[in-house]
Amino acid sequence: MIRHDAEATTQESSPETGQGQGFDSQGFDSQGFDSSIDPLARTPSAPVALYQAGMAHLKAGRHLDAQLCCREALAIDPCHADSLQLMGLIALQAQQLDHAVEWLSRAIRQDAKAEYLSALGFTLKQLGRPEDALAVFDKAVQLKPDDAELWKQLAGALAALSRPADALVVYQQVLKLDPHHFEAAYRSGVLLHQLERFEEALACFNLCQAWQSDHAPALLYRARTLRALKRYDECLQDYLRLHAQTPDDPIVCNNIGDALLGLDRTEEGLAWFERAFALRPDLVEVLANKGLALYQLHRFGEAIAAYTGVKELDPNDARSAWQLAHLELQTGNFGAGWAEREARWKVSDFSPDYPRLVEPKWLGKEDINGKTILVCTDEGIGDTLQFARYVPMLAARGASVVLVVQGGLCPLLSGMSGVSACLPFGTRQFPPFDMHCPIMSLPLAFGTTLETIPPASYLPPLPPAHVQAWKSRLGARDRLRVGLAWSGNPKQGNDRKRSLPLRTLAPLLDCDATFVSLQKDLRPEDKAFLEAHTDIIDLTTGLTDFAETAALIANLDLVITVCTSVAHLAGTLGRETWVMLPHVGDWRWLSEREDSPWYPSVRLFRQDKTRSYAGVVERMCAELLTRITVFEP
Repeated sequence: MIRHDAEATTQESSPETGQGQGFDSQGFDSQGFDSSIDPLARTPSAPVALYQAGMAHLKAGRHLDAQLCCREALAIDPCHADSLQLMGLIALQAQQLDHAVEWLSRAIRQDAKAEYLSALGFTLKQLGRPEDALAVFDKAVQLKPDDAELWKQLAGALAALSRPADALVVYQQVLKLDPHHFEAAYRSGVLLHQLERFEEALACFNLCQAWQSDHAPALLYRARTLRALKRYDECLQDYLRLHAQTPDDPIVCNNIGDALLGLDRTEEGLAWFERAFALRPDLVEVLANKGLALYQLHRFGEAIAAYTGVKELDPNDARSAWQLAHLELQTGNFGAGWAEREARWKVSDFSPDYPRLVEPKWLGKEDINGKTILVCTDEGIGDTLQFARYVPMLAARGASVVLVVQGGLCPLLSGMSGVSACLPFGTRQFPPFDMHCPIMSLPLAFGTTLETIPPASYLPPLPPAHVQAWKSRLGARDRLRVGLAWSGNPKQGNDRKRSLPLRTLAPLLDCDATFVSLQKDLRPEDKAFLEAHTDIIDLTTGLTDFAETAALIANLDLVITVCTSVAHLAGTLGRETWVMLPHVGDWRWLSEREDSPWYPSVRLFRQDKTRSYAGVVERMCAELLTRITVFEP
């Protein structure tokens, strides 16, 4: 968790006004002249000299003297634009913003200079009138299109109106006019980071560091950008530089710990979280990160205590409550875990496409006999496969089910008991229904404990023609058939640790078995490896939906997979399945176990403390050789 440091959003500099006291806008007669001024002093050069004297006073912080000079100048020439503008600057410095707008507007009516417009635009921004400020800055750049500072002000106005893409274009114009404009490079980087164009943002922050290596906000943002790019080692180095500048900043200590976690240096990361916590024990993000480190170290009891502390500090921290739920589930405390997991609905970016329904949510309390209940997926495909087992239980209570799942699952799940309609997720037109329940809330609704997990055998029989078609494609079954899946959705939060390159499984290919790819959406490196190893049968172009994948798996003897949807599908089909798990596996596999109460046919192969899949593959090779010796065609 990385804080956007307050220093990282420095304010735009105001027009030069100096420091000092306010002013009295009175003292003129009905024609705008000070009657005390000697008429003989009203020569054409006098207002200019008075204005110059007033500006000198302003720069020196003598605001009253500056105001007196302006009054004399305007008594001589009420239309003297420079003096009107100077009165506006004095008013601006005194925070008498309405007066400043009046004076500056009068100056612009006399002579629409770009610098007058700049001062007016800044004042309008201070007054909270960003649209008006934008119009003024736009006019200023039209008058002086080669002035980089005016373009910078226009970009700032666009950013203030939450138009980052437009602001970025204008900051790029500033850099065209002045290629070494530090603020334009920095602001461009911030906007690019906001737009998640991280490589471009990094280039901007690299420029900033080349020009001002000690500029902390740019260094902070570069570190944040490197983290977004998963370049944790470089990110760590930047945070260590920041720590050298501000050794007592708990957020920097926290972020050093976060980078170390990204490098799997968890013990070191925990030490930095402890340091940050000692500096500021009330910082929620520090305690949450400490809980995460303890979780990754399998110190589950301490991790639960840390997240409980987060809950006490901030009862509204839904993300930490969600993580606490996973800890409870992983340690077998299902009662607390299912209930706490409802906090996911308070996480801002959770399941944004879940339909917004006015019908009441069913969580197990109401009688559903004779009712129609809409059950909708709210997380991943694997989650849907794991928890669809509850749908027949709804039917057993007398309910009719409208099932809304990922499109690729519809052909597989539409024939389940009690399902009156199976619709693809994203549909917004539903048949009439009485209540709804997110599919991941069904375990809570049924009060599931370790002892009452429903069986996984909920699927209707697969169409024999589909199974036979895949049997024909695979050819003669003269050796053990092993399906392989080695990666999941790259956008999943823990994918870096759960997925692996296909080449990691190369030792398995030396075993005397027939290997079949179950892997859709190949990554470039894996595609090249697969093309070079024709001993892996790849028929995945025919896997158009999960019904087809199920029919293929039905023709296999064993499935070896990482923690992805294939693991759940194979387990649901009752096929012998070996699941490779990272050192900190997902909550659904509990902890330390080699079996799964959710899937009797599944066996778990976990990383050890080295956090390497090489050891996992080595153990599986030994087990596979044993499995091959007892194979009978």
